[in-house]
Amino acid sequence: MIHGLLWLPLLLVFVLLAALGWLERRRQTLFRQWAEGAELAKLDSCGAARLRDGLLCWSRFEAGSFQPEGEFVIKQLELVELLSLGSGEAPLTEESHGACRLRLVGEGQQQDLPFADAQRARRWIEELMARSRCEL
Repeated sequence: MIHGLLWLPLLLVFVLLAALGWLERRRQTLFRQWAEGAELAKLDSCGAARLRDGLLCWSRFEAGSFQPEGEFVIKQLELVELLSLGSGEAPLTEESHGACRLRLVGEGQQQDLPFADAQRARRWIEELMARSRCEL
């Protein structure tokens, strides 16, 4: 009886890990469907983003689906800034890593696109600026 009680917490941990794995697989499958046909796409802990037909859209995963958070027309893009995620308007340095956001500026509007990784955000800056020049 005691041996059975000792294995019960391990069984519960296994069931929990299996459920979390199933949820992550479902999130990734939904992302693949959502991002299908996109020129550029990302999925991280801050949400998902895709660039398709000159329109950049980003969403967050909630309640089994992607909920739209914002969009930006790339040909209106004038400037992209890399800012820290939580500390106001502080720009990130080249050495910075971790969570951040891209501030997209163009035609009198600005939008913030969150990223979980600054290195990936820097690559996106290059891609977005190159594509905005191609749109002109």
